[in-house]
Amino acid sequence: MANITIPRKTFEKEIGKLDEAMQEKIAYFGTPIESITENEMQIEIFPNRPDMLSYHGFKRSFLSYLGKSVGLKKYTLLPPEKDFKIKIDSSVKDVRPYTACAIVKGLTFNDDKIKEIIEIQEKIHFTVGRKRKKLAIGIYPLEQIKLPITYKALEPDQIKFIPLESEKEMSGLQILQRHPAGRDYAHLLAGKAKFPIFVDADNQILSMPPIINSEKTGRITEKTKDVFIECSGFDMGILKKTLNIIVTTLADMGGKIYQMELVGLKEKTPNLDPEKMKINIQNVNKLLGLELNEKEIKQYLERMGHNYLKGEVEIPAWRVDILHEVDLIEEIAIAYGYKNFVPEIPSISTIGEINPKELAKTKVSEILAGLGLLEISNYHLTSRKNQFSKMGIAENQEKDFLEVLDSKTEYNIMRKDLSHYSLKILSENIDAEYPQKLFEIGRVFSKDGTEIKEKESLCIAIAPGNYTELKQIIEYLGKMVNKEIKMKEAENGKIPPHFIDGRTAEIQINNKTIGIIGEIHPKILKNWKIKIPVATLEINFDDLID
Repeated sequence: MANITIPRKTFEKEIGKLDEAMQEKIAYFGTPIESITENEMQIEIFPNRPDMLSYHGFKRSFLSYLGKSVGLKKYTLLPPEKDFKIKIDSSVKDVRPYTACAIVKGLTFNDDKIKEIIEIQEKIHFTVGRKRKKLAIGIYPLEQIKLPITYKALEPDQIKFIPLESEKEMSGLQILQRHPAGRDYAHLLAGKAKFPIFVDADNQILSMPPIINSEKTGRITEKTKDVFIECSGFDMGILKKTLNIIVTTLADMGGKIYQMELVGLKEKTPNLDPEKMKINIQNVNKLLGLELNEKEIKQYLERMGHNYLKGEVEIPAWRVDILHEVDLIEEIAIAYGYKNFVPEIPSISTIGEINPKELAKTKVSEILAGLGLLEISNYHLTSRKNQFSKMGIAENQEKDFLEVLDSKTEYNIMRKDLSHYSLKILSENIDAEYPQKLFEIGRVFSKDGTEIKEKESLCIAIAPGNYTELKQIIEYLGKMVNKEIKMKEAENGKIPPHFIDGRTAEIQINNKTIGIIGEIHPKILKNWKIKIPVATLEINFDDLID
C-alpha cells in the first residue's frame, strides 16, 4: 500500500468540492482517504493500481469514474526525431538486460510537479519495482544530454562520475561503499563483475542504475522543459507498462510524448496501443448476481476508463492490473457501486467449521514448537538436482515423479518428499547458530500410472543430530497424540540412499510402516555442503492422526 498527498485547493479547482458526498465517492472508488486537512488530502492507493501513484494519474481515473471524462483517454505519440535512439550493448545481458525509454518535450515544471514526479518514481520503485530489484526509473533534463544514448555495462573501476547529492567524482565501487544511496542498494549489484550505466554521445555518464543518477545530468529543475526517461530491469513487459505510466503522467502535465528507437531490441517505446480482451455478459451477471444489459456494461466500463464494443474491451496501456476477464468484472462492480449491491441470505443453511485435519496439524505444530523446533514451509515445486542427484538418487531410477510442462525455471517437478527441502534449508543457513531443529507439514506428490497421488507428510530434521535424539522426539509426539510409535530395523532395499546403513529404522504404528528415520550419509551432507551430522525423519501425516 502507498499513500499520495493531494493539495486540497488543486483538487477542488480541477475535480470538485471536497464535501462529504465527494469523500464517499473517493472511498467507493477504491482509494480510501487516510486524512484531510485544510491544505491537503492523503489517499491510499492499493498495489494493483500504480498508475494512480500521482495526482495526475488519480485525477485521470477519478474524473472518468465521476462521468466527467469517460472512456479510454487518447494520447498523441510522436515518432522519434533524429538521434532519439538507445543503443543496448550486449554487456548488460547478465546484469540488467532490458530498458524502455522515451522523451517528453514542452513541460512547464513547478515545485509541486517536480515533487509529484519524484514521488511517483520512488513509490513505483518501492512497489512494482520491489525496492528497485525488479526495475529502476531515471528521469533526466534533455538539455544536459547529447543524443544518442548507450546502455552498457563496465567494470566498476572504469565508471567515474559525480553522483547526485555529492561534490566529488567517485568510481562505481566507491559509490556503493560511500554514497548513502549506494550503501542502501549495493546488494542489487553484489557479485556482479560489471555495473550497468547510461552514457550519452559525449561519453558522459547519466546514471548507474539501479543505484544513482549523475549530479550533472540527473536532476530536473523548474527550468527543465524536455526530459529523457528510462526504465531498466529484468522484465520488458513491466518496464513498458511503467514507462507508459510515467509518460502519460507527464503528458497530463502538458508534455508531448516522443518515441525512442531501441537499437538492440529493434523496437520503439513507448507503445500506447490499448490491449484488447473479451468479456462475456453472462459471466458478468453470474459473478455479480445482477441482470445488466450490454448498454449498461458499456457504460460502467467506460466510467472506469475503458472502451467497449461488441463484447471486446480496450484496456489502457498504463493499466498493469487487468489480467483476466474477472478483473474487468471487478471494474464493472466498482462503477456500479458496492453500496448498491443488495445482500441476500442463501436459500440453504450452511454452518462453517474448521477442518479436523487442520486442527490436528495445528496441534502437532504446537507440540513440536514446544520442543524447540522451528516450522518451515517450502514450495510444492522443486528441481531435479535437489530432489534426486543431491540426495544420491539417479534420475533414471525414478519414474513416478510429476513434471511441469514449459517451466520457465529449474523448479520444474512436483516434490516427492520434504526431506530434501529440509537439507536445502540447513545448507542455506550454515552460518546460523546451532543447533538447528526444523519441521514441516506439507503435501508431497507422486504418480501411479496415469493417476496423480497427493498425501500429507511430516518431516523433522535436526543438526547436529543423531538417531537417538530424533527417536525421542517422534516417540514423545506419538504419546501426545495418543499413538504408540515403534521402531523396526529397516530391511535391505528399503533404506533410502541418503541414510547411513545401520543408523536407519522404519517408523511403525500398529505394525504399519508410516515412515523412516535415520542419520544422513556423509556423501549426501557433502553434496549439500553441510559439515555437521544431520538426522531426519519423514512420515505419512495422515497415518499419524488417523
